Amino acid sequence: MRETLSFKAVRAVVLTVITGIVLLPLYVVLVSSFKPLRDVSGPFTWLPETFTIEPYIQMWSTIPLAKYLFNSLIVTTLSTALALVIAVLAAFALARLRWRGQRSFSLLVLSTQMFPGILFLLPLYLIFTQIQRTIGIQLNGNYAGLIITYMTFSVPFATWMLMGFFASIPDELEEAAMIDGTTRLGAFLRVVLPVVRPGIVAVGVFTFLNGWGEVLFASVLTTSDTRTLAVGLQAFSSQVDVRWNEMMAASIVISLPVLIAFLLVQRHLVQGLAAGAVK
Repeated sequence: MRETLSFKAVRAVVLTVITGIVLLPLYVVLVSSFKPLRDVSGPFTWLPETFTIEPYIQMWSTIPLAKYLFNSLIVTTLSTALALVIAVLAAFALARLRWRGQRSFSLLVLSTQMFPGILFLLPLYLIFTQIQRTIGIQLNGNYAGLIITYMTFSVPFATWMLMGFFASIPDELEEAAMIDGTTRLGAFLRVVLPVVRPGIVAVGVFTFLNGWGEVLFASVLTTSDTRTLAVGLQAFSSQVDVRWNEMMAASIVISLPVLIAFLLVQRHLVQGLAAGAVK
């Protein structure tokens, strides 16, 4: 059906408005990061009256931002990697193997996404406390507890998403590899995984983003030594004032790892999303 001129005009206006709504807060953050604190606290100006890069220098000494960045990288990277290993094996078993209770287990995995995350905050905290009292392993306030917590939510999500990717691969590929003499595990590693790699990358990106910006559990299950960026940014606010310019500068800096990672895997991400759309 041919698009009319009026439809194209309305679409252009709507897309322009949506783009403006998305980009306007980002522009405010960027401009405020190059202003002195007195200019940020005063009436807003669209361009810095006094351009300065001091916020990008002072933010590292105002709070231990480098430590928070390191903590976020450790927790998010490890939780994403471990979740993907478990999810890939679980999704392959659910999509390929036939065993009693398979459908019920699949629905159970899906049902975990129905509950809000805050519902699990108190149970997880009590479980970690009981583990520490019983066997002496401390999970509250260290990396392990936060990694396990993030995996609690990312493994079911990643498993359910990857099931669709594995189900879209013809069984004949594995059968041909097994006829050539390889085992099921060999066919899985040499044939199936390379084919489903775009899907794994796509799921891994979403899992990483969820952990990178998570605030609720990080604010409860971390200490001053293991605090992540999402929680640590509030340290720019004190009882005396709020260093808005340094907070905006830090927000720009901590967004760079995610942006760089996205650009590096963009090709695989688009392939994964396209494969998931037509499976």
